[in-house]
Amino acid sequence: MRLKNKLSRLKKILLKSGSCVIAFSGGADSAFLLKTASLVLPKAKILAVTANSATYPKEELILAKKIAGTFGAKHKIINTAELKNKRFIANTRQRCYFCKKELFTKLKDIARQNKLVFVFDASNISDKSDFRPGEKAKKELGIRSPLQEAGITKADIRTLSKRLGLLTWNKPAQACLASRIPYGINISKPILNRINKAENFLKKLEFSQVRVRHYNGLCRIEVPKNKIARLFNKSQSLIDKLKKIGYNYVTVDLEGYRVGSLNEVVKK
Repeated sequence: MRLKNKLSRLKKILLKSGSCVIAFSGGADSAFLLKTASLVLPKAKILAVTANSATYPKEELILAKKIAGTFGAKHKIINTAELKNKRFIANTRQRCYFCKKELFTKLKDIARQNKLVFVFDASNISDKSDFRPGEKAKKELGIRSPLQEAGITKADIRTLSKRLGLLTWNKPAQACLASRIPYGINISKPILNRINKAENFLKKLEFSQVRVRHYNGLCRIEVPKNKIARLFNKSQSLIDKLKKIGYNYVTVDLEGYRVGSLNEVVKK
């Protein structure tokens, strides 16, 4: 399907919905969805909701507020409590289900309280290639994914976002910090904070797309393949910093950054 047709289809889906709550992280996908919704629906019929949680960097929360403000959208921040859920902390392969179930349940309540018809998330067609237990929670609660319904991919989102002049068009993909922890290792706030500190340091070294995979005293760093040589050039300052924040061993993944690398074990 041509990109123009996909965009037209998305707008029709949003217009027909009448009103919605949008799960808004401030990433490229949800920013594009919110912007497009604001072009076809009255602003009073849209509410962007962002979750404040230890599983997401505070920097992302600040950015989400800023982006929603530039769109003139109504924006609400809610607190989620995944770390009080023992099933989430246990970090099984279904971890994402428990997280999404709590979030989407709260969004459904907010939609009902504000008399908004649908709850939308910003999953796109490209997301279907990864292992995503949260999809089960979406189906159970009737959460819709307009980008998927319109056949829109991640590449489409970046192209269309650039045309709209959105600063998020090339924003690196972000995921919750818990996704850096292999299944079976319990999730805790100190571990999430350690991962966040490590990734923030790497970003200050101008590695914008980065993952620090956590294995207790060892970490595995993923950056794009073409950045790996540069990473080695920064190795001593990187080792010093990561050891200071609690890692005994610092390793680099020679395959480079890729979405959902911890799920590769699940797929085998």
